[in-house]
Amino acid sequence: MTHDLPLENQLCFSLYATSMAINRLYKPLLDQLGITYPQYLVLSVLWEADGKGIGAIATRLDLEPSTITPLVKRLETAGLVTRSRRQDDERGVAVTLTARGRDLKSQSRCLGEALFAKAGMTPAELTNLNQTLRALYATLTGKAD
Repeated sequence: MTHDLPLENQLCFSLYATSMAINRLYKPLLDQLGITYPQYLVLSVLWEADGKGIGAIATRLDLEPSTITPLVKRLETAGLVTRSRRQDDERGVAVTLTARGRDLKSQSRCLGEALFAKAGMTPAELTNLNQTLRALYATLTGKAD
């Protein structure tokens, strides 16, 4: 049925185009912070709970561990995280924020501020939109928040 709809009436395209617009809004701010959007996502997971393993980060972001490993290596090279063998399982790697990585959390607030400023929506409207999208994600994937 979607093949008969113009692109702007297809939810998948609206989500894709909106995601791209947000990434374009964030890019100059992320460039100033010296990180990419995928690196920001990894850091966000660690800001929630530091010391997670590669697998736990991948699970949280709904990505494969093989996608997370190179991101973490680049973050380590940038001095934002350290990697070490887990004490409970030497096969696993724990990723821990450095002081610089922790400091980046407050500096990254500019991303949310920029989105709020540009969106033309109230904080409540953006919160409701996010809740609706999270519910759609949970339904499509079978993963509850």
